[in-house]
Amino acid sequence: MKIKKAVIAAAGWGTRFLPVTKSQPKEMLPIFNKPIIQCSVEEAIACDIELVVIVTSFGKRAIEDFFDRSYELEKVLEQKGDMVKAEEIHRLTNIIDIVYVRQKEQLGLGHALLTARKVVGNEPFVLMLPDDIFEQQAQVLKNMIQIHRQYQGSVIAVKQVPEDEVARYGIIEAKKKSDRIYQVTDLVEKPEPKDAPSDLAIMGRYVLMPEIFDILEDTLPGRNDEIQLTDGLKGLLNKSPIFAYKFEGERYDTGTPFGWLQTNIALSLNDPVIGPRLDEYLHELLGVNRVIKQ
Repeated sequence: MKIKKAVIAAAGWGTRFLPVTKSQPKEMLPIFNKPIIQCSVEEAIACDIELVVIVTSFGKRAIEDFFDRSYELEKVLEQKGDMVKAEEIHRLTNIIDIVYVRQKEQLGLGHALLTARKVVGNEPFVLMLPDDIFEQQAQVLKNMIQIHRQYQGSVIAVKQVPEDEVARYGIIEAKKKSDRIYQVTDLVEKPEPKDAPSDLAIMGRYVLMPEIFDILEDTLPGRNDEIQLTDGLKGLLNKSPIFAYKFEGERYDTGTPFGWLQTNIALSLNDPVIGPRLDEYLHELLGVNRVIKQ
């Protein structure tokens, strides 16, 4: 069955970025010249997704406005003769069909996913966490969809992490099936390093079977008194197989101020126009700092 729908979880408070996120959704922070949420939507489009379901919450109206039509702005750009930008702004309004649902209480990622149940229906789907941006861009998710088709199960993206970072992630126990593909046998949400079954951490891309919804409905609040998706996936193991894809390339975390800065620098350096100038500037800046420290 072709995967047609993607859920993007964008309902969090973004407290690490306060005070800017008091009135600005974290997902609207820029990555070079586009907001984080646009990166996720374009990734879904590149994977032939037909409908994007964005889970939002109070104070996230800017996300809806971003993908809405702005006749006035288009007109101003046309009058200035900036047809390239006018066409880009217009393109965003027709980029893909988007449905918005609200998570009215902050009760965890599992709960956020449940709010999209009626829109997703009884079919496999993609779940995306916009905080995570991949060096390989949509290729990671494309590979995961292919693995789902091959093995007819759910697929999660994983990456090896250092021991001191294990407690930040959901961690899997798994047996290797083939190159970069594992069959998951257990999952633990943010374990202490001594209790972790491996160093393979779950990153923000999932291909999920629809049975996950029934399981999440019966999942009790776990860590931080929230309905954890990892706990739901643990229950899903009893109904259908889950596979893990150990993706290649870097994964950038825009969910923290430092990670957001890292992502901007790394991706901007790849831009053919800005990249060389930024590279020169950083060399000059680091050179000055080394002199000062001496």
